[in-house]
Amino acid sequence: MNRSNLPTLVLLPGMDGTGELFQPFVAAMGQACDIVVVTYPCDIPLNYGELQAIARQSLPTDRPFVLLGESFSGPIAIALTALNLPRQVGLVLCCTFASNPRPLFNRLGFLVEILPMGLVPTRWLSPLLLGRFSTAALRTALSRAINKVSPSVMRKRLRSVLKVDVSTQLSQIKVPAVYLRATQDRVVPKTASLRICELKPQVQVIEVEAPHCLLQATPDKAARVIVEFLQTRQTH
Repeated sequence: MNRSNLPTLVLLPGMDGTGELFQPFVAAMGQACDIVVVTYPCDIPLNYGELQAIARQSLPTDRPFVLLGESFSGPIAIALTALNLPRQVGLVLCCTFASNPRPLFNRLGFLVEILPMGLVPTRWLSPLLLGRFSTAALRTALSRAINKVSPSVMRKRLRSVLKVDVSTQLSQIKVPAVYLRATQDRVVPKTASLRICELKPQVQVIEVEAPHCLLQATPDKAARVIVEFLQTRQTH
């Protein structure tokens, strides 16, 4: 049973795929709406198409929903939305991209095979993903989530990012969409959101003072923005 007349919010996770890092944001959302958190396998290397199939199985078929794609999952959210599923009423893209956000890395793809993926030290990731918003609790949660994922899975997901391009699907989207852009994102550059708006000018960009892990570092602010969007998509 729905807790309100707002659409259900379906969350597609970042590269860790555990869904655990959504906890601060889910808590900030409170009882505003029903929330579904999608998770990906931690020990099976899957490409974008295979992960899309997993995500689709979690989408509600009996009530309206809004799909949120965070970072790595943005292309999955875009591809699913392009299917024009009958119960989807909106799309939220958060710190994400429609194609490789850093094309320069295409020439460095071979490094994916040699980068150390096992037990990645938080001190490497925190400046990149959290910046000045870093806290002990966030660092611990980030480390725990990422280190649950096998190195082979992380490599597969990194390779997938280098190759992905859902630009055509983005142009086919019909539901209203918003893009949450972190002003201090050191992972996904502003050019990624500009590219999305170039392909789909109807996408509304909302800037939030936050690092790449926007939903984790500024959950209250993110919750307010997303609830406002859900209210525009509510059914009576």
